[in-house]
Amino acid sequence: MSTQYINVIQHLAFEDLGSFEQVFQQLGFEIRYFHAGVNIPTEIYLDPAILIVLGGPIGVYETDIYPYLQDEIEGLKQRIAKDFATLGICLGAQLIAAACGAKVFGGHYKEIGFSRLNLSDAGFASPLKYLDGVYVLHWHGDTFDLPDQARHLASSIYYKQQAFAIGRKILALQFHVELNPANFEQWLIGHCCELNHAKIDILALREENVRYGKDLVVAAEKLLKDWLANV
Repeated sequence: MSTQYINVIQHLAFEDLGSFEQVFQQLGFEIRYFHAGVNIPTEIYLDPAILIVLGGPIGVYETDIYPYLQDEIEGLKQRIAKDFATLGICLGAQLIAAACGAKVFGGHYKEIGFSRLNLSDAGFASPLKYLDGVYVLHWHGDTFDLPDQARHLASSIYYKQQAFAIGRKILALQFHVELNPANFEQWLIGHCCELNHAKIDILALREENVRYGKDLVVAAEKLLKDWLANV
């Protein structure tokens, strides 16, 4: 039997699969990372294997500065049209929204920190049901309109669009459910300029990771396995 694999698009070195990586490995998947602006082959968008598109600090609308973002959007358009299993996280979710023709734009508030989601009825009927009452990590300043063909799954106190699904195989999460609490210090170092500019209390953020990180890992594993069972 051949080894199953997943393709992963990474925009920033320390924003990787996080806790999801161990789950995929336990399930027997080979993980293949590709790096935006460096080595993303166009073939992966038409590869039926699962594709995970991860986060990063750049904006979907900055294609003049980061032209490879347009390549990602065009590739995701093809993938969505074929209904291939695709999961987008943060920037990845925004790229899926853009590929569906929805507007992605700067938000009114820099949402950074742990908080609970408000799940819609569709959210409770989706893999996000395991996040009910769980504090997830938010780390974004951009948002998007809900694509016409999508089901709205979750919101937060600051942003209506926190998650959506298209069919059963395409899932977009604005927040970070994949966080590995053991590696959180990399986020605090790597995003230090953004945190200072946004006047985020780094000590409090670190304490939140200790308080909520372990429960998030447990819920994230259940979410991922539920989604995988339907793709």
